[in-house]
Amino acid sequence: MTAAEKYEKLNELVTESKKTVFFGGAGVSTESGIPDFRSKDGLYNVRDVQFEKYEPEYLLSIDCLEDDTDVFYEYYRQKLETSGIKPNRAHYALAELEKAGKLAGIITQNIDGLHQKAGSENVAEIHGSTLRNYCMRCGKKYPADYIFRSKTPIPHCTECGGTVRPEVTLYGEMLPEEELAKADSYMRGAELLIVGGTSLTVWPAAGYVSRFRGPHLVIINRDSTAYDGAAELVFHESIGEVLSHIKI
Repeated sequence: MTAAEKYEKLNELVTESKKTVFFGGAGVSTESGIPDFRSKDGLYNVRDVQFEKYEPEYLLSIDCLEDDTDVFYEYYRQKLETSGIKPNRAHYALAELEKAGKLAGIITQNIDGLHQKAGSENVAEIHGSTLRNYCMRCGKKYPADYIFRSKTPIPHCTECGGTVRPEVTLYGEMLPEEELAKADSYMRGAELLIVGGTSLTVWPAAGYVSRFRGPHLVIINRDSTAYDGAAELVFHESIGEVLSHIKI
C-alpha cells in the first residue's frame, strides 16, 4: 500500500467510525521538545551528577517524595517544568478532530497538559498532570506554577502548612480511579482506536490496547510495536504529519 493509499484509508476509517478514540504516549510530545523518558536523551538515560546515585524511577516515586523530599522537589523542578512548552501539530490536529465531532476522547500517559493547551476537552490523564497541585494534608488545590515558583525548597500549603505535591501518579502509587473510569468510558464501544507515540510494552499502555474490542486499530509510532500485526494501518512516521493528513 502506498503512502497516499494509507492516508486515504485513514480518512475513510475516521469518516465512517461512529466512535474514535486516541491513545497517546510520550512520543506525542517529543515534537514539542519533551524527551521520551526512555529515549537516549530522556530522563532514564541522561544522568546529572547531583542525582547520579539515584535511579530515575526512585526520583519520581512516592518513596522519594516521602523519604528524600528535598531531592524529589529539586529533581521535579529541574526535569518536569513544562510551562514554556507549546503544543505541536499532533495536539492541535486531535483538538480539531474533537471539535469536529470525529474524536470521542483522548487517553494519554503524558503529564504535560499539552492536549488541553491545544484545545482538547475530553482527555483522560491516566498518569495525572503537572498542571495541578494539592496539599497532602488538607487537600487545598494550587495552580500549575506553584511548586516551580515556591521560594522554599519544599512547597508548603498556605492554609495548613502541609506539603504541596503535584497531582502526578508517582512510582509506587495507584493510577487515579476517576481518570481510569474516564478512559474506560472512552474505550467502551470504540470502533476505531488510533495509538500514537508509545511502544506498547509498558503497562498500562499494553493493557489498554489488549482490551480494545473494536474492528479498526491504527498505530503511529517511530519504532515497531508488538501490536503492528493486529493493526489495519501502521505508520512509522511523525504523529503530527500523519494526523495532519486527516481531512475535517
